[in-house]
Amino acid sequence: MEIKIKLKKLNKNAIIPSYATENSAGADLCYVNDFPLEIESGKTVLINTGIAIEIPQGYAAFVFARSGLSLKKGLAPANKVGVIDSDYRGEIKVSLHNHSLETQTVSPGERIAQLVILPYIKAIFFECDELNQTSRGEGGFGSTGK
Repeated sequence: MEIKIKLKKLNKNAIIPSYATENSAGADLCYVNDFPLEIESGKTVLINTGIAIEIPQGYAAFVFARSGLSLKKGLAPANKVGVIDSDYRGEIKVSLHNHSLETQTVSPGERIAQLVILPYIKAIFFECDELNQTSRGEGGFGSTGK
């Protein structure tokens, strides 16, 4: 399935997100500035991509880590998954956190995260006095493990 997403370059050097393979779910987001960016161990930096997108109503964009960048450099989005709502029109930025013990460098044009477009269901929350009972009940945080 495909969906058309309008994209505006906010920086002439911005790289349009692209898919690494035919069946990739995530399109790569890239660092846009003209200079290498150092991220100290344990620090978080907000990284510009130089693009803004128009997401159709009923969809949202989700920013996920790139597994290779996480494994090789210890860099991953600080909020784990970023959510971009369909009414947001600003620049896509990635809060990249350095989980490694060393300062890491992000180079211009480097792939820093991946963007996945997904449909969503909007819930209507309403208060009630009782919830239906299940066999699990209130068990959580490892309660189903062995």
